[in-house]
Amino acid sequence: QVQLVESGGGLVQAGGSLRLSCVASVGTFSSYAMAWFRQAPGKEREFVGGISWSGGSTDYANSVKGRFTISRVNAKNTVYLQMNSLKPEDTAVYYCAAHQDYSGTIYSRIREYAYWGQGTQVTVSS
Repeated sequence: QVQLVESGGGLVQAGGSLRLSCVASVGTFSSYAMAWFRQAPGKEREFVGGISWSGGSTDYANSVKGRFTISRVNAKNTVYLQMNSLKPEDTAVYYCAAHQDYSGTIYSRIREYAYWGQGTQVTVSS
């Protein structure tokens, strides 16, 4: 069983930055591809970005490319989402997700991820 705990959300003005963290309670964190999703009120959950088990590959939704960066420190069982140049439309609950995988593939579909955190709220004011 993998438990994921996100932190770092909050209220920020447009143009500002936040860094989200997700800590995994699992012995083999390095065997998991990780991803961030978000869900705004009244909308479906959507893929934000993902990172391979080694950190060698990343992928992002077009809406956040160039503004958000995913990274991981396997020795700390932690994945990060650095969010810069935030916009009001980035307001959502952000979820961390894990998928056990050694292929290096980054998955963008919700159903590929078996483990989810509880989410952290990010609110961007205009």
